[in-house]
Amino acid sequence: MPVRRLNRALSALAAAAAGALVMSGCDGSAPANGPSANDPFATPALGVSLILKSTTNPFFRAMKAGAEEAAASTNIQLTVVASNGPGDAGTQVDAIAGAIARGDQGILITPDGPDVEAALVLARASGLYVVALDTPPSDPEAVDITFATNNTAAGDLLGRWVASELMGAPAVIALLGLADADVPTVDTFREQGFLSGMGIAIGDPSIKGDESASGYYSAGTYVIAGRGISEATRIGGRTALDEILAANGDVNVVYAINDEAAFGALQSLSDAGVTGAIVVAIDGSCEAVASVASGTMSADSQQFPLRMSQVGIQAISQAIRQGIYAEPTPGLDFVDTGVALVTDRPHEGIASIDTTTAATTCWEG
Repeated sequence: MPVRRLNRALSALAAAAAGALVMSGCDGSAPANGPSANDPFATPALGVSLILKSTTNPFFRAMKAGAEEAAASTNIQLTVVASNGPGDAGTQVDAIAGAIARGDQGILITPDGPDVEAALVLARASGLYVVALDTPPSDPEAVDITFATNNTAAGDLLGRWVASELMGAPAVIALLGLADADVPTVDTFREQGFLSGMGIAIGDPSIKGDESASGYYSAGTYVIAGRGISEATRIGGRTALDEILAANGDVNVVYAINDEAAFGALQSLSDAGVTGAIVVAIDGSCEAVASVASGTMSADSQQFPLRMSQVGIQAISQAIRQGIYAEPTPGLDFVDTGVALVTDRPHEGIASIDTTTAATTCWEG
């Protein structure tokens, strides 16, 4: 995102926030606490903005569907805005400004990195209840609460499973992440979880890519063959792995940040004639579950985007209408919406579900 455009968006946001504060000072409203508080249709409709990183990615399409379903049942007028791709913080900042200017009461957002966090702080100061979905912000003051997969745990499950599946064989690893600048926390948490799950020593858990390029995992030796930027897309995953394979054709483990990147990686492996590689990802879409069932993808950490957005909508409704505020899962700084390792090759000591079970909880985008 060009700095000039982002600065313009932030300036517009500040003006919108100032206007909202003036209006809120004259409103005098308070959360309902009478018998009608439990009936959302007994109170005026609430305005809520759902601000996504994308609507081309199936994960975010599923999240949108969950939010729309929950909004319809809780008397919420939902406005949906999506970025044009990773790094498009300006669109998200503009959408936050729009929410403030409209007089929305809440925001649900999958924040596209640190550049949107100052805008979210302004939204909260303007009286909006702000909920992050999927990606916890780096600044805890940017949101009121986060509903997300425990991304470190999701990566850890995959890493432990891969280490066991290798049975001591040398690991030549390709890491397909989301971005290399303004890295969203979800990217770092997932990758660091995967590496630590394999037993690979990492330095600072908040810094992506500071592990040794070679060394020992829990059952043998490893080499990081390369780290590629997939932008969480099929074409990005394919291109990133093409480049890594061109430098090291011995890759036998591919970690992908999501299913879309993994499907691109599978195409890259096929094009290069590489067989037998372990390919894992985090998402758990129905397409990925079917791929695991067929033996094409090796394993997947399944997350639950519909649940994530539905409980986010409910949290805004309860906060505004009843003054009831969501609390983080004990021991975490967010509400954990769950994760399950999907594989038909279970390993002792690693909790998992099979593809038949996962097909009942998977999602279509």
